[in-house]
Amino acid sequence: MSPAAKKTAVKVDRIVDDTPLDCADAAALLRWYQKHHATHAGVWLRIAKKASGIASVDHPEALEIALCFGWIDGQRKSQDAQFFLQRFTPRTARSIWSKINRDKVLKLIDDGRMQPGGLAEVERARADGRWDAAYDAASVATVPPDLQAALDANRTAKAFFATLDARNRYAVLFRTQGAKKPETRARRIAQFVEMLAKGEKIHP
Repeated sequence: MSPAAKKTAVKVDRIVDDTPLDCADAAALLRWYQKHHATHAGVWLRIAKKASGIASVDHPEALEIALCFGWIDGQRKSQDAQFFLQRFTPRTARSIWSKINRDKVLKLIDDGRMQPGGLAEVERARADGRWDAAYDAASVATVPPDLQAALDANRTAKAFFATLDARNRYAVLFRTQGAKKPETRARRIAQFVEMLAKGEKIHP
């Protein structure tokens, strides 16, 4: 791990402030991150809904800026008819990566927009395996060859897997893909096949 990545990993006391942040455009949000990204524990960004007609940074813009500084989006909740609140926080040492955000970051790097904090998070993820273990979105997730082979070897598990709803199917794929080490992945697949053979699923 590089010195920059080690520096990012150091635990610091951050400011907790749940006051919603309003930004009329991406430039205003960028200025906030430049000033506060290293000191704040998170932010509730108030984003105007499209139908409101109110000038506001939108979610895609806000996510790209967050990624540049090593932050990530989280909980979203509606505030009223005109606004919703979107939570953004710094990545943690266990923060998992989606392939969508990994691809966004690669483009941000090519465009020269990534900041030192964001680049340090990329280095950390590459060093500990989270980068390579990035997961597919539910809409595009497919059964990987090793899981398929294990299912093919157990007809009962394979038959039950075919009956799973979208939520439970993705839960198996997500947890399989999230394993950072080959031995962890193999163990999870074995556990899933055993679970499926018993007619059990992750979510009720």
